[in-house]
Formats: sequence, C-alpha cells, structure tokens
Amino acid sequence: MGFLSGRRKRSRLAPELDDQDLGRLLKSLMATTKTGMIATTDLCVAQISRLLEDQDRGDWDRRAHRMGVLADYLTETQLSRAWAAREPRNADALALHAWTQVVRGRRQGSLEDTDGVVDLCLRAAETSPDDPTPWVILLAVARLEVWEQSQVFGVWNEVLARDRWNREAYLGMLGYLSPEEAGSRVQVLEFVDSLSLRMPANVPCVATELTAQVHQYHSLMGRGGVEALVARNHWSQPMAVQAVDKVAHTWAQPGFLRHARALADLNVLAYALMAADRRREAAAVFEALGGVVTAWPWQADGDPLTEFEQAHRRAAAGI
Repeated sequence: MGFLSGRRKRSRLAPELDDQDLGRLLKSLMATTKTGMIATTDLCVAQISRLLEDQDRGDWDRRAHRMGVLADYLTETQLSRAWAAREPRNADALALHAWTQVVRGRRQGSLEDTDGVVDLCLRAAETSPDDPTPWVILLAVARLEVWEQSQVFGVWNEVLARDRWNREAYLGMLGYLSPEEAGSRVQVLEFVDSLSLRMPANVPCVATELTAQVHQYHSLMGRGGVEALVARNHWSQPMAVQAVDKVAHTWAQPGFLRHARALADLNVLAYALMAADRRREAAAVFEALGGVVTAWPWQADGDPLTEFEQAHRRAAAGI
C-alpha cells in the first residue's frame, strides 16, 4: 500500500530504512537503556553482537549500513567503548567503537584521539582481513583530519580491493574531493566521470553522481544573493539533466535497487526531481518511498519531515 493511501504510512524519519531487524534492535536499545540498570550494558552488547553476527559476512553493504546507524545511535553512550574493551580481538566491536568515535568527531569538528581511532581500525582490519569496513571508517578519519591525497587514495584502494562498489567509500571520496574539503569542483567532475563510464546501473554506490549534483545545488543555494535566486537553473544544466534522466525511471521500479540504503538514494532522487520541477516523475518516487524520510538532503531547506511532506503534496497534486 502506498504512502498516499489513508495516511496510515505517515512520513517518518527512519534511520534503519527498510531493515526491520535493525529497526527492532534500535527500539530494544532505546527501551533497555531507559531502565538505567547496571545489567543493560551486557544486554545491549549481546543484542548488537547478535545482529552483526547473524548477517551474511559477505554482505559488506548491509554491514556498513547497520554499523553506521548503530554508531550514530550509540555516540552519546559508552556501549561501544565497553564492548571494545571487553572483546579486544572482536572486529565488530573494534569497528563499531571506531565508527562511533568518528561520528562524535564529525559533530565536534575533530577527533578526540585520532591515533586511538586509527589503531582501532587497523586492529579490526588485521582481525578480519576481508572486511572493507575498517578501511571505510579510516577513510572517514582521513576526511576529518584532511590527510594528503596520496594517503587517502591508499585507503580508498584498500576498500575497493575488498568491495568494488562500496557506497560509503564512494560518497566519502566525493566529499573529500569537494572544494569544501580537500579538493576542487574539477576533481569532483573527474571523479564522477571516471565512475559513470564503468559503474553498473544498480550497485550500492549508484547515487554518487546524483549526490554530487545535489551538493552542487546546495552550494549555489548557500552562497545567497543572486546565485541563490537562480540556483534552480542548475537543474537545467546538461550534466544535472543527464544525472537525473539516467535514473528517474528505473530506481523507483520494484526490486531495481536492492542495496541496504536504497531508500536513502530514493530520497535524493525525489529531492532532485522536485528541485528540477519534474513533479510527475517525483510522484512515483514518493510512492516507492512509502513515507520513509532521510534527514539529508531535505534538511538543507528546513525541517526534513516538513520539507518532505510539502514536496510530496506538491508532487501528488502535479503542480
């Protein structure tokens, strides 16, 4: 049943997206940590460990989604630290604690203990040599600490050697190469061009090109003045039109996108279509989303739920 039917599927921020096992774990963690009992750490760690162990070890895409969401949730707790201290040879525990530290570092603007986080990543990589996740986290460290490009590309190559189309790694490199971080607009264009020549149509990192266009649009909006007023013209530029055209009619088809964060990418597409005033096409994407909202990119214009719902209503009305 689609989001338009009844409002039974009200729009909601759902960090787990359509991962029901992860969603149940988040609810359980929330309920357990509210009790304030001493035993809660043991119970929470056991639940987290079970979720990560039960998953297919080769599904690195799903693993990154779950770890990223858990790291975001656990940032204000000591759970990941306690688990890593208790099981210093457990790759899941080490990687999750490192990722939690990175999330905290992003919020604060810098890492509290860079060497400590790097050590956690390298220990996790040594314990689980096939897993790209420790290298993905190290790439995030490199962005925060603005490492030299030769070092960053070294880490990037370690990820790709283990997982050719790793979504987190491609989006991480896109951010690193942007003019807001350590690169330039030209480097972003070169990076996107190099992908689009060889990237399959439904791999986990398929939204990299469209994400680059949304970032560019936000950059124009953020400049204010005349540039912000004419920012919508961005979506009539050939590269932006191409990025949207390439995916507008395939992504919303049932089963076309199968990666863990497919609904996050559909949010990006719905946003881009509405910014480009392609409302009829956007309506089909909103229907596929079933009311699942991601904070980005909607938060750039205000409260994400409000912005999503207003855009959805406009798309449904076709005006």
